[in-house]
Amino acid sequence: MFSKILIANRGEIAVRIIKTARRMGIRTVVVHSDADAGSMAVEMADETIHIGPSPAAESYLVQDKIVDAVRRSGAEAVHPGFGFLSENPVFARRLEAEGITFIGPNPHAIEAMGDKITSKKFAHAAGVSTVPGYMGLIESDEHAVQIANEIGYPVMIKASAGGGGKGIRVAHSDADMAEGFSAVKAEALTAFGDDRVFLEKFIIDPRHIEIQVLGDKHGNIVSLFDRECSIQRRNQKVIEEAPSPLLDDATRKAMSEQAIALARAVNYDSAGTVEFVAGQDRSFFFLEMNTRLQVEHPVTELITGVDLVEQMIRSAAGETMAFGQDDLKINGWAIESRIYAEDPYRGFLPSIGRLVRYDQPEEGEHDSPIGTYTVRNDSGVREGDEISIFYDPMIAKLNTWAPTRLGAVEGMARALEDTHLQGVGHNVPFLAAVMDQDRFKSGQLSTSYIKDEFPDGFKGAAPDRRRIDILIATAAAMNEIISEQSGDPSDRTDWIVLIDRDAHGVTLGYDEEEALTLDLAGEDRALQLREIDWRPGLAQFRAVLDDAPYTAEVARIADGFQIRTGATKARVRVLTPRMAELFARLPEKQAADTSKLIQSPMPGLVVSIAVTVGQEVKAGETVAVIEAMKMQNILKAERDGVVKAVGAKAGDPVAADDVLVEFG
Repeated sequence: MFSKILIANRGEIAVRIIKTARRMGIRTVVVHSDADAGSMAVEMADETIHIGPSPAAESYLVQDKIVDAVRRSGAEAVHPGFGFLSENPVFARRLEAEGITFIGPNPHAIEAMGDKITSKKFAHAAGVSTVPGYMGLIESDEHAVQIANEIGYPVMIKASAGGGGKGIRVAHSDADMAEGFSAVKAEALTAFGDDRVFLEKFIIDPRHIEIQVLGDKHGNIVSLFDRECSIQRRNQKVIEEAPSPLLDDATRKAMSEQAIALARAVNYDSAGTVEFVAGQDRSFFFLEMNTRLQVEHPVTELITGVDLVEQMIRSAAGETMAFGQDDLKINGWAIESRIYAEDPYRGFLPSIGRLVRYDQPEEGEHDSPIGTYTVRNDSGVREGDEISIFYDPMIAKLNTWAPTRLGAVEGMARALEDTHLQGVGHNVPFLAAVMDQDRFKSGQLSTSYIKDEFPDGFKGAAPDRRRIDILIATAAAMNEIISEQSGDPSDRTDWIVLIDRDAHGVTLGYDEEEALTLDLAGEDRALQLREIDWRPGLAQFRAVLDDAPYTAEVARIADGFQIRTGATKARVRVLTPRMAELFARLPEKQAADTSKLIQSPMPGLVVSIAVTVGQEVKAGETVAVIEAMKMQNILKAERDGVVKAVGAKAGDPVAADDVLVEFG
């Protein structure tokens, strides 16, 4: 076994690898860029080595710097994590030539399966069913359009060296194809240093299901069963689970056998994932093989009890796998929510800045009204850390396990309630909204789920009866606590709780157990609030409402409170009946008119401005391209107009809401 390994990665995956290495008694070396000098991974590692400026192309992707760091540290092996150099066969071969162990599959397997075009040809030759497509060299936009018409729209454009949802678009027309082909080539070159692109038929209403395989250097290969990754946005996975709610035992067995056969054909000897696109009828087609550890590996670990990072290290060290297929069983259900620094209320655009507050749910076993659940949180950042423009905007991977799927969903909903972030936009409210949906609870998933359920984007969720009760009870309780602590307690028991402008009359009291009771005007029921855990200044309000625990995110504002419970966010005021009557007469504030402005939706760099002053622009025409966090975002005119002013040029850094173009 190795005594020291170098981790050629950053963020949460570097932290994850360190945890397993510590348990195995292995020392760790973490390389880092300028931006990551004070990171959590750097703090946790036994040794650290600086390898260059913040852009990945000048640090984490530079093979010479990684190899030099290995030599300087005396590490015997390199774990590449995911992304960066993890699926680069040239890097794996170079390490091999230098006498350094690569903690991953052999270079032949990476080359055969890691390249999307080659893997399709390889799978087809091996008799694995594949999606119709074109794997050859595509010479131009016109050539791409021609091929797309032969395949038939819709067609997916994918970077050959792609991964992590980068370098993928779906074209529904010749115009989409012409524009998308160039954009994907540009993204692929920037993210992976390889601008090759291939096309394949886009399966309508598909599901994304993958099989985790694991091999050693002695010919042993097993399946650790399936994961469903259908909840995606812009082809980036957002919520994953294991096992898939779609599969029956026969389909699961068939998919696993096909994945193992494919892995065996290339003598696969590490952790890897065979991805399939599945129809709702349980038909499935090979998509690609990822020759690395997957981001969503925790859900597989939770249902199998197998530490995949440990198994990768043991395989790389030449150990024989200590278990066989018959030793593996699916135990319970696990769900992972990817918490991103992106603002769901602004089209999920990346958000950068300092993580001013980061309260995490407590890991371990918890009780809920429908049973116990377990929380695991894989995070690479701490409170006070900076979310950088240079890397993927992931903050954490929040996982829950329970004996049943509904138990895992309920556990995830509670764990998300217990997650509090300030300083950057984040997608926790969106994740909470999905957990609350009946469709998600039923397991009726597809890769178009987010587009189907949120066709106009995410605006938050209207409160149901339970959420309304939480808003009323939380605001009333905070109002009482503040009054008592200020030394000005009121004997008033009758209040009006305004949720935005919706009035709810309540009468406060206490029962024999000193629980706060709220009689609801016009309703034949009362709310009971006990075990209140809050004081002025705290950002989370915890209590038990009618025997069900909850956590709400709270903040005091000028004339009341801002409260978020799950996906519902509301301004709540606690007023006397007379004040509520006067408030109802106030006019609503009108939003500013920004219809003539094209504003930067996020902090980033201007790639191009496609218009000039005086130019006539039609609705739908491209106006600007902004790049942030390895993604290019095309901004288009929403209506016809004439350009009055241009506020930026190519190469300029811009902040969110900066005006790029103004129409007359």
